[in-house]
Amino acid sequence: MLKNVEMSGYTTPTPIQKYCIPAINMGHDLIAVAQTGSGKTAAYLIPILNHLMGKAKKLAAPRPSPQEYELGTAQFVRAEPLFLVICPTRELAIQIFDQARKFCYRTMLRPCVVYGGGPMREQMQQMGRGCDLLIGTPGRLIDVMQRSHALSLRRLKYMVIDEADEMLEMDWQDELEKLMSGGEQDEGNVKYMLFSATFPGALRRLAKEHLAEDHLRIHVGRIGSTHANIKQDVIFVKQELKREALSDLVFSMTPGRTIIFVNSKRTADEIDDYLFNKGLPSTSMHSDRTQSEREDAMRAFRAGKTPLLVTTGVSARGIDVQNVVNVINYDLPSADHGGIQEYIHRIGRTGRIGHTGTATSFYTDRDESIAQDLTNTLMDTQQPVPDFLEQYIPEGVDPKNFKIEDDNSDDEGPAGDADGAWGGQAAGGDDGGWGAGGDAAGGDAAGGDDSWGAGGDAAGGDAAGGDGWGTEDKTEVQGGDGAWGAVDGW
Repeated sequence: MLKNVEMSGYTTPTPIQKYCIPAINMGHDLIAVAQTGSGKTAAYLIPILNHLMGKAKKLAAPRPSPQEYELGTAQFVRAEPLFLVICPTRELAIQIFDQARKFCYRTMLRPCVVYGGGPMREQMQQMGRGCDLLIGTPGRLIDVMQRSHALSLRRLKYMVIDEADEMLEMDWQDELEKLMSGGEQDEGNVKYMLFSATFPGALRRLAKEHLAEDHLRIHVGRIGSTHANIKQDVIFVKQELKREALSDLVFSMTPGRTIIFVNSKRTADEIDDYLFNKGLPSTSMHSDRTQSEREDAMRAFRAGKTPLLVTTGVSARGIDVQNVVNVINYDLPSADHGGIQEYIHRIGRTGRIGHTGTATSFYTDRDESIAQDLTNTLMDTQQPVPDFLEQYIPEGVDPKNFKIEDDNSDDEGPAGDADGAWGGQAAGGDDGGWGAGGDAAGGDAAGGDDSWGAGGDAAGGDAAGGDGWGTEDKTEVQGGDGAWGAVDGW
């Protein structure tokens, strides 16, 4: 696994990875909430696949050998995955699958992906060759589960729900219930993990119902916020002049991959045509396109053939394309359709994993419903508030020192309160989360002593952003030598 991590080009873990990897290795159920673009996918793939690698022969279902396939004598087998990843969109499923292939390289573990719109027969054939890691969207997973000759979850050890908040917003609770409890898996043997950028009440209820009582919750950054690496510009534009404003903006900004978000499929097609007729290399993507058209659009965008991608919210979550320099909100999301959370996810397509980016949003008279939240977000991330939004700054508030309060409603205590979240004081309190003697998540990283009862530095070296994978510093986790038995820990 270390070799695969190295070949993937990863050198230093992000904060969410520093805390998730040891937590998963210690065998806990997990909720991880971190800002978009913080490296959540690798945070669960690396430790889970690493744990399964050494036990692949013992745990995995029998399957034909590659030689049998070459000779044409192989019999298809029922897929019995050890590890299931559920995600809301087809593009995200494909992206996670591509990451999983890197980390499964030269191991006995075999990843497969299933998603709606793709060829069912081909997906079933791939699963029939053996499947240890299955990634899929809920609808197609339920469809395949109903074919008991094709898929069984009886060997399942880990279930990860990625972008869990979006799954609940899109009314997939019934499908999630079926996947989490309707298969043949033994409830006590499955580790459940929820990864998300926000933590709404519905997600808390799901966690309470299915996760073990001693599950860990890791929050990195302020829940539902974005980070300062993204420069946010909000420009007032008259509705009828939006196209000209977009054209002027595209021609004036630094050339590079740019995602243009709109609110409707019709607008996506119209703007794509408008840009194409201006001689600009653009493509568009939305849910009415066939799956092959969507994949072609993403492939062309990733390769840089069409560096302008016009899309609806279908691309707002989880999609990770290297070097996205600009995000343009041609239409701001309305309060009824995602609101400020959708805005956060959209602009999070740029400025990922430590890079910088620019997000430009066109504000019109129709966007009053999001104005207050937008103003608060700009102040929270230390961005300038334009003149036309100054009226939404609360009285007596200094924009330079404004912080949005975390949403800790429901059954959670607010961070830093006497009875902070999850049985200890959260970041900034006196007593460490999860019963540790120091401050919360990750020890020194959160400004106090060490977490998880550790006597030395937190998992992965010193504070977040300090010593990381493959450094020469000894990490001391749980009072021992380097992490996971190594002297030179990650």
